[in-house]
Amino acid sequence: MTLLTQAGRWLAIATLALVAALPARAQELRIGYQKSSFNLIVLKSRGVLEQQPGLTVKWVEFPAGPQLLEALNAGSVDFGMTGDTPPLFSQAAGSKLVYVGYEPAKPQAAAILVPKTSGIKTLADLKGRRIALQKGSSSHALLLRALDKAGLKWDDIQPAYLAPADARAAFERGAVDAWAIWDPYFAAAEKSGAVRVLASGEGLTSNQTFYLASRDFAQKNKPLLDIVFDALTRNNDYIEQHNAEAAHLLSAYVGLDQATFEQVLARHPDYRVRWLDDKTIAEQQKLADRFATEGLIPRPVNVADIVIRH
Repeated sequence: MTLLTQAGRWLAIATLALVAALPARAQELRIGYQKSSFNLIVLKSRGVLEQQPGLTVKWVEFPAGPQLLEALNAGSVDFGMTGDTPPLFSQAAGSKLVYVGYEPAKPQAAAILVPKTSGIKTLADLKGRRIALQKGSSSHALLLRALDKAGLKWDDIQPAYLAPADARAAFERGAVDAWAIWDPYFAAAEKSGAVRVLASGEGLTSNQTFYLASRDFAQKNKPLLDIVFDALTRNNDYIEQHNAEAAHLLSAYVGLDQATFEQVLARHPDYRVRWLDDKTIAEQQKLADRFATEGLIPRPVNVADIVIRH
């Protein structure tokens, strides 16, 4: 038996095992995603989950993580992906959500941007400045950690809480002095040539990606989540092996040019999905404690309380 034939046989066995894990009844899976959900967008574009027998997939797009988790808590979607900060705000607000998976860190995929001609040269220069960001998003964590590094407090700046599209418009017309943002908006702004990176997430925040669900859904559908995670991990292999094609799919869906997405994928080459481990939970807890200390969430939270383990 050739290696290729043997590999094909094992793939077929694995696929049959996953399909067998699905419930016998027909099931709908409602997935929340954003323009930064690169693995999910490529998976959607390729129609991979739709090939699972008995499974109907509904895709719902949101402008950012906080809005997605509001919908998840309201029961409008079953499962979704956000950055590290939205779950902390949701947990502190009493939302009935749980962490079910995560992707490897991507600190280089987020940044604090200033106009190319800005007099802001260091993080300390942010004092007194008006800075655009999506409240409760991963950019919130990035900016908080950047202020910590500069020896500044949250009250030393003027936050302008704006969704990404509105933030870019405010930044471009000079209504704000800086913008804390993530990919693909970061990469698109860079490509314009009109911005300067004051600081990326490197050395400040891991910019972690998490997958979340309602507790009831997660507890009742672990086999289905295994199938989704396996599909996302195998989709990561596709992205690695067909980088240009993946960038083209993202470009066609999001509306930004292919070169922008080639840069995005180069900054975060690994989208494999895993159930949470102790190290990841501990890192997320440190971030939760920092937000609580600063009074940016209404109460302290224990991240481990809303983690579903395999």
